[in-house]
Amino acid sequence: MLRQRLSRSFIWACVVSSSLLLLGGALVYAATDVGGYKVVRRMPVGGDGGWDYLRVDPDAHRIYISRGMHLMVVDEVSGKVVGDIPVSNTKNMHGIALATDLGRGYMSNGDANTVTIVDLKTMKPISDIPIQGKDPDSIIYDPMTKRVFTFNGKSKDSTVIDATSEKVVGTVALGGKPEEPALDGKGNMFVNIEDKSALTEFDTKTLAVKGSWPLAPCEGPSGLAIDLKNRRLFSVCDKVMVVTNADNGKVVASPPIGGDPDGVGYDPNTGMLFASCREGLVSVIHQDSADKYTRLGDITTEFGTRTMAMDSKTGHIFTVTAEFKAAAAPTPENPRPRPTPIANSFVILEIAK
Repeated sequence: MLRQRLSRSFIWACVVSSSLLLLGGALVYAATDVGGYKVVRRMPVGGDGGWDYLRVDPDAHRIYISRGMHLMVVDEVSGKVVGDIPVSNTKNMHGIALATDLGRGYMSNGDANTVTIVDLKTMKPISDIPIQGKDPDSIIYDPMTKRVFTFNGKSKDSTVIDATSEKVVGTVALGGKPEEPALDGKGNMFVNIEDKSALTEFDTKTLAVKGSWPLAPCEGPSGLAIDLKNRRLFSVCDKVMVVTNADNGKVVASPPIGGDPDGVGYDPNTGMLFASCREGLVSVIHQDSADKYTRLGDITTEFGTRTMAMDSKTGHIFTVTAEFKAAAAPTPENPRPRPTPIANSFVILEIAK
């Protein structure tokens, strides 16, 4: 998921930071209200490292955030850091899959080609599982098969791990660079294929690929969410969200959203969809029916809020960012340099009614 498209000027950071006002020496958030939703809390948690996937455990009230060389654990209620789990032999940990029925977490370590097993109670690493897949990025646990699936960017496949034996039991060739996956609870896995602008489905038990469908007008899909009742999939791409029928792969809608998104969430209780965009906003869309969608507007956040996670019980959205230094001058080796996060400026934004 660590998108390499941060081509927006650092000026953007200054523009969107206008949503933060300094009044009487105190930092006040000028929240924008869209569909009743707005930023209700800003939680400065600091810490070193970049960031990638977030995961919320709604029962334990924890937010898990990958920070490169460590996994930050934040109490959802207090906003305080309650755990910090180190990862060995990697600077590029991407995300965590939560197997709460087993009391385990599984972290994907991109440059190490390993998966770290974590005890969710003690918040301590237990062991590492080497995998043949290259650059494991997104990762998900399927409680139906008790399997963990990593989605590997460089080898363009998925590694399958039996969570009970902690052994690799298979590989699924995907024919392109996978991004975020989603499960339908009926034994089917869906995953965005970024470099093919497609959506691929496979069986989580047999590992057989069942189909792959184009996502036009989407290009470079990243985040993925699912509506289990209506069997609709939501893929986010630059400036557009594509809605797909999970039964036949047909694109049924493509409402507009903000630029450079990397996360999406769907609340089945309200029919609300949220897409977090790096340019400093969260787009809000309402599901009027299975095939009809209305864009309500954009909640102003801060530059860099590209990833997000939703609490499935409260419907609250969490997205993260930091303050940035201006990008260095372009060089032949690095023609599109990225702004650099300022140490200890990392912050969580909570969006709710």
